[in-house]
Amino acid sequence: MASTRKKDPFRLVLILTVIFGLLGAGCIWYSMHIDQQRTQRLQAMTDEVIAENAQAQLAYEAALAAFDEEHEDGTNQAWPVPSGEGWEVVDLTGYPLENATTRSVYRQEALYNGMLLLNEWHERPSDFLEDSLVSISRATERAVSVRDNNVRSFPDAAQALREAVEAAKAEGMENLVAYEGYRSWEEQNTLYQKQLERFQDLSAEEQNARARKEVSYPGTSDFNAGLSIRMILYKKGDNEINNQKFFESEPGIWMYNNSWKYGLVFRFPLADYPIRGTEDKSYKTGISLKLQVFRYVGKGNAAAMHAMNMCMEEYLEYLSEHPHIAVFEDGQLRYEIVRESVGNGDPFTVHVTNKGGVVKTTTSLDNMGYAVTVFEYPEGARTGAGAAETADAIDVVDTDEEGDLADEIVLENMEDAGEAEDIGNMIQSGETAAQ
Repeated sequence: MASTRKKDPFRLVLILTVIFGLLGAGCIWYSMHIDQQRTQRLQAMTDEVIAENAQAQLAYEAALAAFDEEHEDGTNQAWPVPSGEGWEVVDLTGYPLENATTRSVYRQEALYNGMLLLNEWHERPSDFLEDSLVSISRATERAVSVRDNNVRSFPDAAQALREAVEAAKAEGMENLVAYEGYRSWEEQNTLYQKQLERFQDLSAEEQNARARKEVSYPGTSDFNAGLSIRMILYKKGDNEINNQKFFESEPGIWMYNNSWKYGLVFRFPLADYPIRGTEDKSYKTGISLKLQVFRYVGKGNAAAMHAMNMCMEEYLEYLSEHPHIAVFEDGQLRYEIVRESVGNGDPFTVHVTNKGGVVKTTTSLDNMGYAVTVFEYPEGARTGAGAAETADAIDVVDTDEEGDLADEIVLENMEDAGEAEDIGNMIQSGETAAQ
């Protein structure tokens, strides 16, 4: 009988172990290889995306730079398009202020910047201070002729008047004199009480009604704001000039047509006064006297008021309904203006834009719980729209309301300054104690 070999079970186990070990190692290697390929593929895709993003970013930055260069004046292409001719106002109500942020403003920083409304319906605020009033003569380095060094205003109004007077002189318009500026509450009250005395036989109600036709109640006169200036013509020893009606003179007409470019507006327009064709605004201002008063409101607000032919009251009413506007000159953005409620807080918060192109930001309180903020943009090349209008083009009205000024005045900045001279009737009737 043939002998049979007995199988070694340990050998079989060893062989199987080796086989399974090799299979396991193969699987591990394969898995690692697949993971490595996946990682490499993922890295390659990531690098590709990063490269594409970098190229896209460069392309975006180039396009943005080109856009900024093309629209560096600050104009938003989504805004309504201006006609491109002359000065015009575009209503931006419904368009948010771009790149907006907020800033805090103290009331004393904003009370004297131009838009403080004083009239028979709006009395001067209780926190009004006289501390920063200046002598117009001294503040303008005697560039503006004045009645005396007591003719005062706030600095911005004085500098605006200086710019206007110097521009007028450059065009041959001489002899402009700032006759009256700021009136204190006490001065206004003295004028008002004198007016009451004229009607002492009437009832108190009738006294006040009659007095207010000539003199504003203390605290409600535009002169109490320190931003209004009454102008006259004067040249020592020249009665022809001194007796000339202001708005029949070339300098007076020049001031009416051009002072707005420097931030000053004619304050009290009447029917056909100061020139023929002027619309009556007395129903808005409450003043029906023929006054030679120019009011500082700032260049942006003055440009908007000029473009829309509005007095100060009308303009603020317009802003209450259209609280975001833009002012264009020949299609170029010059000013962006926002009016917003700020209450009586001190400080208060306003919204401002951080977009490029803004060269100056000014916030002014309007005495109605609102702030008007003007953003100024660079001035471009000025064409015919910026040229001054001349007296030859104006149809002047012959007024009959010329009166007399009983006092003598001392004029600064003129030859032999300090010598008093009677200026007769070159001031309109009622103006000495008017408004």
